[in-house]
Amino acid sequence: MTNAVLAGSTGLIELPAKAKLSPLVSSDSSNWPSEFPKSSQLFISALGTTRGNAGGFENQRKIDYDLNLALAKAAKEAGTKHYVLISSGGANPNSPFGYPKMKGELEEAVKALDFEHCIILRPGLIVGERNESRMAEGVFRKIASAAGCVSNGLKDFWAQDADVIGRAAVKAGMNCLEGKEQEKFRVLGQSDIVRMGRTEWK
Repeated sequence: MTNAVLAGSTGLIELPAKAKLSPLVSSDSSNWPSEFPKSSQLFISALGTTRGNAGGFENQRKIDYDLNLALAKAAKEAGTKHYVLISSGGANPNSPFGYPKMKGELEEAVKALDFEHCIILRPGLIVGERNESRMAEGVFRKIASAAGCVSNGLKDFWAQDADVIGRAAVKAGMNCLEGKEQEKFRVLGQSDIVRMGRTEWK
């Protein structure tokens, strides 16, 4: 049996319904890296928060960048070979804007850890229900959902359903474990996520 570690996925990108999970629950996130399991071959990170929930951008960065990177380093030290990160569309370390710059910096940092495989997913707007949402995001999600009622292709151009993103991340990880992934580092964009999370998902 293959052991995988999943960080996050308790918000909009939810836990897989049929997953066999052994949750590690700790309210002190500073302990999470030291508690990283030693027997995992695959680490998937969907860890992230919103500026509103975190109480400002600097606090958001502590989760989205600092904690993500600390967990990736812990995974590497534990012998994990394959790493999958759900990042964000537009991630760019040279961006003048805080959020895409942070995501781009994280991508560069985890790539430098030199996993056997490092796969980055860059979804667009994530469509689905969440308890907390900024007003503008809520409006765009409703527009994306309406577009999906007309045509999945219309919505897929700029937004993805949360479950499609989750399935694509799992599929990417399984491709690594099964020896199907030929690239050491790969970035999956909108069309790749839809293909792997909907068309190729079994």
